[in-house]
Amino acid sequence: MNRSLTYPMDGSLASSQSSPLDFVSPWRQEVTKRDLSQLFWLNREIEELQRRLDELETLATSCTSRITGMPKSLGVVDRLSKYTVEIADLRALLDLNLKKCFYELNRLNRYIEGVEDGQIRLILSLRYVNGLGWRQIADSIGNGYTADSVRMAHDRFLVKG
Repeated sequence: MNRSLTYPMDGSLASSQSSPLDFVSPWRQEVTKRDLSQLFWLNREIEELQRRLDELETLATSCTSRITGMPKSLGVVDRLSKYTVEIADLRALLDLNLKKCFYELNRLNRYIEGVEDGQIRLILSLRYVNGLGWRQIADSIGNGYTADSVRMAHDRFLVKG
């Protein structure tokens, strides 16, 4: 079976080569580790955006004027409005990335469901959906598997394509 990643723009799965799995999975031909890792990197990006958003919200709330009897400065208002705009932009970007993440998770799950070998399905799911390392995957599978044996089975599957 071919395993290469395609993104049809209209949502259709039209292809000159069709198989029963075309309706289950939008993946065709060779799939790379990079293709499978997109969910991981989207999650890291979301974490970074959330960290930056929290930082800006802290700065915005600490941006208050003190009562001193002195005339008020416009600098505080300018800074607060600047943070408000940045916060709105970051929230919009975070929302977009969360939608991408949901799409990528569904796409990845459809691909994994189309894999015939149950052990490889489990390895792919633990690695790319749950984000586990090779040692954790080997421990989860049990039966004397090592991190290297699990990684090699994974790599053989991707090369075999």
